[in-house]
Amino acid sequence: MNKDEIYEYLRNKNIWFEITEHKAVYNMEELSEVNLPYPEADAKNLFVRDDKKRNYYLITVKGDKRVDLKAFRRKYETRPLSFASGDDLMKIMGLIPGAVTPLGILNDGEHKVQFFLDEGFLSSPGLVGVHPNDNTATVWLKAEDLMSIVKEHGNVVQIIQF
Repeated sequence: MNKDEIYEYLRNKNIWFEITEHKAVYNMEELSEVNLPYPEADAKNLFVRDDKKRNYYLITVKGDKRVDLKAFRRKYETRPLSFASGDDLMKIMGLIPGAVTPLGILNDGEHKVQFFLDEGFLSSPGLVGVHPNDNTATVWLKAEDLMSIVKEHGNVVQIIQF
């Protein structure tokens, strides 16, 4: 799904969302230059894989948090982790580096990606801001709705603490 198809999908599901169009951003530093309506809800997304390329994980945390992959590995008993390649990102989620988003999981036809969401997004107001499969916009939606979308698609969803 591309950006317009994501918007149409959300409308068809009667899911509330808002859109913030902006210049293309490729990292959190560039995003910090954009005027966002809900800066406390912006998300950082890490697409990682195990050393055997058998398991893929999308870790979504609040934008100001750091992710310790070694601690994540110990807590969730995974094999050694590293960032997935741009080729894997395109092949599995149809995304380019800099546009990583949980909504890309809707392009994961084999349900390879396990989704881990920072529990901080569930606190009031319960919003999360992610790319709509394109890094020229941020779509704001309820974290609960995002989890439901991913679960309904058939991918594993877990809430994590950071």
